[in-house]
Amino acid sequence: MRDPDRGPGVVQARVQAKLGDFFQPSHLQVINESHMHSVPPGSESHFKVVLVAAAFAGQRKVQRHQQVYAVLSEEMQEAIHALALHTYTPEEWRDRTAAPASPQCLGGSKADT
Repeated sequence: MRDPDRGPGVVQARVQAKLGDFFQPSHLQVINESHMHSVPPGSESHFKVVLVAAAFAGQRKVQRHQQVYAVLSEEMQEAIHALALHTYTPEEWRDRTAAPASPQCLGGSKADT
């Protein structure tokens, strides 16, 4: 959720910096998808990450995701409610043009109950 003591994009910038520093990726996108969910305007709680790194070679998807969660453990406890991860090696990414599109949020808000 949005912290009034932080400006817009602060969580997104922290996520981008931490993942960039740790993985040294050949491609990194951190997309704030909070606007697609039932959250207040300006929220930074739902993100999509597309991360291409040589460090993922030989790892299963769950191992890659565990690494990302470990790097972002503080943000996951404090600010991030949902994190869609798309992790690739450079070889896997070479055959793609983009990560899968995110589905529309089907959840309602508390006002709907």
